[in-house]
Amino acid sequence: MKVVVIGGTGLIGSKLVAGLGEQGHEAVAAAPSTGVDTLTGAGLAEVLDGARVVVDVSNSPSFADDAVMEFFRTSTANLLKAGAEAGVTHHVALSVVGTERLQASGYFRAKQAQEELIEASGLPYSIVHATQFFEFVRGIAAEATDGDTVRLAPVGIRPVLSDDVAAAVGRTAVGSPVNGVVEVAGPDTFRLDELVRETLAADGDRRTVVTDPHAEYFGSGLRESTLLPGPGAHIAGARFADWLARSRP
Repeated sequence: MKVVVIGGTGLIGSKLVAGLGEQGHEAVAAAPSTGVDTLTGAGLAEVLDGARVVVDVSNSPSFADDAVMEFFRTSTANLLKAGAEAGVTHHVALSVVGTERLQASGYFRAKQAQEELIEASGLPYSIVHATQFFEFVRGIAAEATDGDTVRLAPVGIRPVLSDDVAAAVGRTAVGSPVNGVVEVAGPDTFRLDELVRETLAADGDRRTVVTDPHAEYFGSGLRESTLLPGPGAHIAGARFADWLARSRP
């Protein structure tokens, strides 16, 4: 089948396009660099012609509160409209485990708005919630850094390899719409502060990780289960320790 991947040149999108292509599907990478702009609608009708499935793994170029909300609201509305007009039968979007529990963050408010637009669209859909990727752990550390100190809450997190996320999104895309949320997470549960401490130690990074129950996560406070998936999540196989050993700077 023809599957259009919005954000198909990014970290997840490029893996998804490759994986679907290997399975014999016509996977089309759609992004501004390929002439498709969901914010303006340019190129959408053309790329969606003949598509049965559209998968949205795009992300906002700016994480400023107003800009990220504008991106997800506008691009999602344009994509849903174009998909309906093209006869798309399955709309799939990638989002984040805990989105509904992180609403003090402008980014997660925007992701929640995206999900609500999809749910209200009338199109058959599936939303994939993934835990944070292994590849983003260093970014979490950077966001929580003040000088030489990294301040993080001692809460649970179950990170997942981006390859496993792409595989889960691909399985969802070629399956029947669930008209709800499916979750994917890694096999091991860590404390957030310990996960970052282990990563920095492996990197030879001299920043000090301070355990602070009140530390915010991208603008939101955390409880023990905020970042954790529910009991029905698909558990991927790749382990963080193996990835870390391969990815040291």
